[in-house]
Amino acid sequence: MDASGSTICDPEAGCPGVGGAGAPGDGLEHLPEALRAKVRDHPCYSERAHHHFARLHVAVAPGCNLSCNYCNRKYDCANESRPGVVSEVLTPEEAVAKTLAVAAEIPQLSVVGIAGPGDALANPRRTFETFERIREVAPQLRLCLSTNGLALPDYVDDLVALDVEHVTVTVNAIDPEIGAQIHPSILFEHRRRRGLEAARILLQRQLAGIEALAERGVLVKVNSVAIPGINHQHLPAVSRVVRQRGAFLHNVMPLISDPSHGTHFGQIGQRGPTDAELLGLRAACANDIAVMSHCQQCRADAAGMLGEDRGAEFSRARVAGLSLDPEAVRVRQEAAWQALDEQLREEEGTP
Repeated sequence: MDASGSTICDPEAGCPGVGGAGAPGDGLEHLPEALRAKVRDHPCYSERAHHHFARLHVAVAPGCNLSCNYCNRKYDCANESRPGVVSEVLTPEEAVAKTLAVAAEIPQLSVVGIAGPGDALANPRRTFETFERIREVAPQLRLCLSTNGLALPDYVDDLVALDVEHVTVTVNAIDPEIGAQIHPSILFEHRRRRGLEAARILLQRQLAGIEALAERGVLVKVNSVAIPGINHQHLPAVSRVVRQRGAFLHNVMPLISDPSHGTHFGQIGQRGPTDAELLGLRAACANDIAVMSHCQQCRADAAGMLGEDRGAEFSRARVAGLSLDPEAVRVRQEAAWQALDEQLREEEGTP
């Protein structure tokens, strides 16, 4: 622990209780078998799965209902790799065509998610139309959604009806005083709310949404951005509270604060955590909940294996020129998944 109270770990040696490339298993051994089966092929939820399976983010949600001091959305950006950035915003129809194109060329694709570039649930019509269309043409794929949680309680029934099994909620604070330093305002019930009022509403809605999803059997992962001097010492408390509400996995990510990205934190010189600070923080959070450590903080239009983004290969223009048979894509995928399943079972030592 350093003078500020942060736990410090040696990046080379790692910290106990934290998953990673060298960690045994996927950090989710405590889950019942039925739940583990839901994450077994999800690269963003399972440490082991991300070596074998691919994901796709379809960028159909441009609007947002929350202002974040670490975010600056960009809709036509090809040279930044971070959340909130896309090269193209798609219609639901274009998202379905892209899904088939990626599945045809990357048959290990197992999950399609909506993660922006704004908030999926601040764009409900576009989000749910996209999911409905993907369900029709590619029912073999898992559906996944990321949200800040502000609108989440309003759409739990819709998510369950569409069999969205995985939802990620970004929770950066459970203390409104801290939350107000990260999220200066929200748009709620057609009004802009600011400061502590906004932070209290956001927190109440986030926790209510997490609890409602967990009660319906949806797996909830919580993302948190570690911001030294603001919330880094507070995140173990976030782990405890979201675990109590039903979240099963906590992804603690470093602040990205490059001034060239144009975020508020970047402009004022707010630093991100060092590698040692981040490892120590994850270890502290792991006392209460499984902690994810393989997140790549992907773009909102990422495609392919984690760490090998091929999204640029599937532009609107290229996808529009393809003619694909959904059934042929499904058959090829299922054959690929069978081979991957055999590899996983060999690694796990299971029959």
